[in-house]
Amino acid sequence: MQRYRHGTALLVVDVQNDFADPSGSLSVAGGDRIVPTVNREIEMATANGAIVIATQDWHPPSTPHFAKDGGPWPVHCVAGTWGAELHPALALPGDAPRVRKGANGEDGYSGFTMRDPVSGATIPTELEDLLRDAGVQDVVVTGLATDYCVKATALDAVRLGFGTAVLADAVAAVDVEPGDGGRAIEEMQAAGVAIWRTVMR
Repeated sequence: MQRYRHGTALLVVDVQNDFADPSGSLSVAGGDRIVPTVNREIEMATANGAIVIATQDWHPPSTPHFAKDGGPWPVHCVAGTWGAELHPALALPGDAPRVRKGANGEDGYSGFTMRDPVSGATIPTELEDLLRDAGVQDVVVTGLATDYCVKATALDAVRLGFGTAVLADAVAAVDVEPGDGGRAIEEMQAAGVAIWRTVMR
């Protein structure tokens, strides 16, 4: 099976130092180990006419998203810091768009939408417009983390009408509670997300 063609986008979700590096402030177990797999997918996607888009958390120093300000998470991916940078081993094409989310203090789980953590109001990122303008019908999702930003991005993609697949061996889970990653996979499948492995061709 050929995953990539014109009309397909590979979404590389939040492969940033704070998540992917073992010394990152919100390090995901195995986050660095998926990078070579994601790179192979990037190479395959570009060779077959698909586009590649990366997302990044891009938070201000203080936000209700952070535990120090009343939220659930340690400080992570603060705009302009090492932690917010994409992992140095990630081989993105030079022209790949970067969609940055949470820059005004929002929760930025999905690549498509951001939510005000106080009011609950949601606003779109530019991701949907980028995909529509490029004529994309199908998206393949990789990155971090399975149970948060990957899940939210995939669920939004289905909601917006894109054919959506997640590559199970090109993601890794936070697993705040043991099994969260597996439950996220089940939730995505139930919503219509295809769960593939990179060995499929």
